[in-house]
Amino acid sequence: MISPRVTLSSVGENNTNITIGHARRRVAVVVPAYNEELVIGTVILRARQHTDLVIVVDDGSRDRTAEIADLAGAEVIRMPRNGGKASALMAGLKHARGLDVAAAVMMDGDGQHDPATIPTVLAPVLAGNADLVIGSRFLDKKAGIPAYRRFGQELLTFATNVGSACPTRDSQSGFRALSGRALENLDFVSEGYAIESDMIAHFASRGLVITEVPISVRYDVPNQHKMNPLSHGFGVLATIVGLIGYKRPLFSFGIPGLLLICIGIGSGIYTFSEFYETAQFHFIVFMVGISALLLGLLLMTAGLILRSLVQIMKSTQSRQEVS
Repeated sequence: MISPRVTLSSVGENNTNITIGHARRRVAVVVPAYNEELVIGTVILRARQHTDLVIVVDDGSRDRTAEIADLAGAEVIRMPRNGGKASALMAGLKHARGLDVAAAVMMDGDGQHDPATIPTVLAPVLAGNADLVIGSRFLDKKAGIPAYRRFGQELLTFATNVGSACPTRDSQSGFRALSGRALENLDFVSEGYAIESDMIAHFASRGLVITEVPISVRYDVPNQHKMNPLSHGFGVLATIVGLIGYKRPLFSFGIPGLLLICIGIGSGIYTFSEFYETAQFHFIVFMVGISALLLGLLLMTAGLILRSLVQIMKSTQSRQEVS
């Protein structure tokens, strides 16, 4: 049996298709966009130098984003209202999957991502070495990322790594490539800007191969702040904390519970040692200790119960997939 041969061939002058055996299959670039009339045309035209299929998901824009995207040669999906980045991306990626593409690239529509980097992000997927490739801003020390952005991104990446048990350097990057296998595993729910973290956690739980390649990002773009950075960061962090609670309940509840138990025991020891030495009973300290001890035991018990439930759910899901 001859294994499929994977090569790259050019279409037109620069467009990229993939040859697998004798069948030609396309690569899609999916671009979610909301009020990006100033830059969306440039993004599309530059992306089309590397693929003949650019899918723009107009997320309820109030400007001429959809019209300009259509004129620039993109296939436009119009969302009925502004539902957020996650719903727009999911719509575009699932549409690409329905077109039987070999791989898909997702990138932002505000011009921050350089379309010239598409071949770099795609390479590990096309070589069969990865299912999800993340374009990382932190692999290149000369990326020129503002300090406040770097701090926030690294905090969110740390939390994502804890929740997904899949270490990455830039979990929040929206410049990614997905293999056909990844496109078949888009059965997860996400909201807003949390899709990057949710995607990593879901693909890692399915055993998909995740890797990173270095990219550079521009921050001097017209619509760089559609959402308050603090609201964005706390919203994503809240989602990640929920993810950690679901994926690793014993870690999420057990560690705080153990800390509270130690505080409770320490308060009790202090209270009784003081009473023994001075005959003074510190009632408030004693009650704080008792409360901490009970709350700690409750959290430990909740962590154990939730861990058991998660294990049962995973076992049930595995049996359903086998059958």
